[in-house]
Amino acid sequence: MPLLLETIRIHNGEIENLEYHQQRFDHSRKVLFGDTSTLNLKSKIIAPPHGLIRCRILYDTDIRSVEYIPYTPRDLKTFTVVKSDIDYSHKFADRSMLENLKSLYPQSDEIIIEKDGYLTDTTISNIAFLKDGGWITPSNPLLHGTMRAKLLKEGFLKERPICKEEISSFQGFALINAMIGFVPINDFHIKG
Repeated sequence: MPLLLETIRIHNGEIENLEYHQQRFDHSRKVLFGDTSTLNLKSKIIAPPHGLIRCRILYDTDIRSVEYIPYTPRDLKTFTVVKSDIDYSHKFADRSMLENLKSLYPQSDEIIIEKDGYLTDTTISNIAFLKDGGWITPSNPLLHGTMRAKLLKEGFLKERPICKEEISSFQGFALINAMIGFVPINDFHIKG
């Protein structure tokens, strides 16, 4: 039985975006294991009172472990677009296929995965591009991230298919995940 992962941001004792993590947690357990029982994530988290913490929950039909790890964001500037048919539709704990793909491009800080002719995600985040004053995100991400879901619901992001040939027409680029939130990358370079 494969283990899955939820990564939840805790900042100075506040558990962030928990509603969206709970939705993905419940959805993955139902789809992969046929488990519709209720497991309340909040009841399993003891939020450290200080600092920026990555709460790492491993689970399958039940929660197997909860870890609290101090978090420092990485500075990413260089990206390479890479074609792949990789499937990461659930947040599996085994990320070796993503890490192996990324390791083929050591000259870049991160890769952007192109699947079926369209941009999807990096190995660690959803992505968005600035076009005419509004942010758009690929409608076909590898993983439906929790922060991406929140920003779509709030109307901050719009989604549509994006191909790599469009990159030069965008005015900005951003990374999105549970730990960093929404972060525009000011001095970025995308090749591929």
